[in-house]
Amino acid sequence: MSFSFYKLHLTRGVTLKTARHNSDKNLGSVLRSQGRGFAQIGLFSLFINLIMLVPPLYMLQVYDRVLTSRSEETLLLLTLILGWMFLTLGLLEFVRSRIMVRLAAQLDERLSQRLYRTVMNLALMQRGETGSQPLGDLASIRQFMSGNGAFAFFDTPWIPVFIAILFLFDPLFGLLALFAAGTLLLLAIINEFSTRRLQKQAAAVQAGATATIDAQLRNAEVLRAMGMLPNLQQQWLEQHTDAIKAQSGAADRSGIWVNMSKTLRLLFQSLMLGLGAYLAINGQITAGMVIAGSIILGRALAPIDQMIGAWKGFIAARTAFRRLDQLMSDIPETKTRLSLPRPKGAIGVERAILVPPGSETPALRGVSFAIRPGEALAVIGGSAAGKSSLVRAMLGVWPLASGSVRIDGAEIDQWNPEELGPSIGYLPQDVELFDGSVAENIARFGELDERKIIRAARIAGVDAMIRELPEGYDTRIGNQGATLSGGQRQRIALARAIYGKPSIIVLDEPNSNLDREGEKALSAACRYLKKKGTTLVVVTHRQRILKHMDKILVIEGGMQQLFGPRDAVLDQIQACRAPLHPVPNPRRHLHVAG
Repeated sequence: MSFSFYKLHLTRGVTLKTARHNSDKNLGSVLRSQGRGFAQIGLFSLFINLIMLVPPLYMLQVYDRVLTSRSEETLLLLTLILGWMFLTLGLLEFVRSRIMVRLAAQLDERLSQRLYRTVMNLALMQRGETGSQPLGDLASIRQFMSGNGAFAFFDTPWIPVFIAILFLFDPLFGLLALFAAGTLLLLAIINEFSTRRLQKQAAAVQAGATATIDAQLRNAEVLRAMGMLPNLQQQWLEQHTDAIKAQSGAADRSGIWVNMSKTLRLLFQSLMLGLGAYLAINGQITAGMVIAGSIILGRALAPIDQMIGAWKGFIAARTAFRRLDQLMSDIPETKTRLSLPRPKGAIGVERAILVPPGSETPALRGVSFAIRPGEALAVIGGSAAGKSSLVRAMLGVWPLASGSVRIDGAEIDQWNPEELGPSIGYLPQDVELFDGSVAENIARFGELDERKIIRAARIAGVDAMIRELPEGYDTRIGNQGATLSGGQRQRIALARAIYGKPSIIVLDEPNSNLDREGEKALSAACRYLKKKGTTLVVVTHRQRILKHMDKILVIEGGMQQLFGPRDAVLDQIQACRAPLHPVPNPRRHLHVAG
């Protein structure tokens, strides 16, 4: 896997060059491709740990040479060497840290867009229940890589080097160092096994509490209006309390081993001084080795101690890594298909069977119809008949279990969504607007072309209403269009669907929140779009808009009951002496060629 990595320039900083990788199968392959960067960090860690030997060697020379010879020149020279080496150490630490930060940033840059698309696909497949956990997992990994805790794992391999030097001083020094390192490593292992279950439980409970408060915030109006706040507050409080207890239990358990590790490290360093003093008294080592041995032991044990202190962050990053790695393996990156010409608007549905995500019951059962470019189709039926499910299938939002949806003869999954999207206008039943200006929402947060924005607003009959807003088209509407009424949101969303002259416009209950003026504007928009040859699909319960339709599709219980020219279908419904909705006899089928 080729990768254009960054080059390091101490005078100009670090420049990062990234390349897009469509072949990243999982998170492990992404990290392996960054091997050169990790190798550079390992090389810097080598020199850093070698320089860490300078302080004990300086102490050794001062005690064994300077004090005995009383040579000020030697002391000055040793001190200058010490200062230079510490300056080098600072620069090496700085560069190593910058490389790690940029590796973390590169990992985020390389995966964030893919994970964003994956989260959106999961939201469609699981009806929005997945949340933004994968993006949070990526942030956990990035934060751990950017912190100092990660360097403990690069410094740990050099522990044997320090222990070997202590063996050179005296075998007893080496044995004490081995015992101390083994004890701290044992504490690290105990810390891992004793806190793993508690950490996992705490994370799960906290995720549940967060999901609960998010759901309550989305429905704050209902909670306040119906007096449900105290009850649901208690529900959240119970989950929050459980999360606090779980986190406190994990922190308490981990704190035992962390504090014990620090205490033992200090104890071992003191014991090293005592052992050194005993050996010096017996003439086996020099006085300088006593101090140097204690310093080297402290340096040998520091990575283990640091690793135990950073264990909580490491566990969180490891858990996030496993989740992301599994997610990327299960849901590979969508391949880019050959670009197709802009669609003319022909739609064909053949024997469509659809099972909504999270359900086992089909919402559509063998629906088949076709409309030509520029035709207008009304989809009618009772509540929960499968109308909105049909719309989602036609737009490629929900995949079919069987059958096909074709646009201009090509199956919907043969189109690249980013290329098909501008040719599709969609007004969902539950209108959602986003934080931004009215103009940005109409322009689908793309380039703000004033001419196109005003044209779409005028076709939708909403231009005058927008101009009456405090700042006109520049009015900020907040998340979900919180500053607008339901009718205003629906009419602006209609302008958004019309923006850019799409070939196909799908309107799901477009008049559910409209007043009389809004209904007139919708009718005028439908007439204009038909005149311009736009393919229209309108899901509706109201008969008034049917006069603008060419064909009608009647669905009940997920099954197609009637399909054909408008007048023929309406005559058939009238002949059945039944109201327009629901169709009374789900076993009665009629197809009228049109």
